[in-house]
Amino acid sequence: MYEHKHKLTSGFARKYNLTMLVYFEETPDILAALAREKQIEGWTRDKKLDLIEANNPTWRDLSADF
Repeated sequence: MYEHKHKLTSGFARKYNLTMLVYFEETPDILAALAREKQIEGWTRDKKLDLIEANNPTWRDLSADF
């Protein structure tokens, strides 16, 4: 989280200036995490926004908890 917030790593978060964590899921293993990530990537933007708002309606930065 620290590396993403302070743009110390290259990649998606740095490229798009993403500094807030507004949604995450815990999974039992890496394969389940990758499968879920692929599933969500295939969704429309509206469906992704609905997922975030259902779990974090105020869009609070969840990384503050880490």
